[in-house]
Amino acid sequence: QVQLVESGGGLVQTGGSLKLSCEASGLTFSRYAMAWFRQAPGKERRFVAGISWREIHTYYTDTVKGRFTISRDNAKSTVFLEMNNLKPEDTAIYYCSAELWGSGRGTRSEFWGQGTQVTVDS
Repeated sequence: QVQLVESGGGLVQTGGSLKLSCEASGLTFSRYAMAWFRQAPGKERRFVAGISWREIHTYYTDTVKGRFTISRDNAKSTVFLEMNNLKPEDTAIYYCSAELWGSGRGTRSEFWGQGTQVTVDS
């Protein structure tokens, strides 16, 4: 059974930083592209960042470029999202997803975590 478990969310002040983690189990992690999505209250879930299964390519939505960094540790079956200079508009539930042999764009996510709340207080 595939499980993705996010952690690291919380409450932070504007300009602060958080590092999210997503640990995967039940799959061969190195074969999966991983991505982060977020869903703000009353809005659709949207792609934030992704990393290809070969770690060659990373992708970011424009609003987080230069502030967020996605990385992965295949030995620990974990993907990370380091978030700096956080803004109130980054407030959302953050989800990780996995896509077999994926590009990292998150277009065919197959498995999802339960999400972790990030709140940025102005």
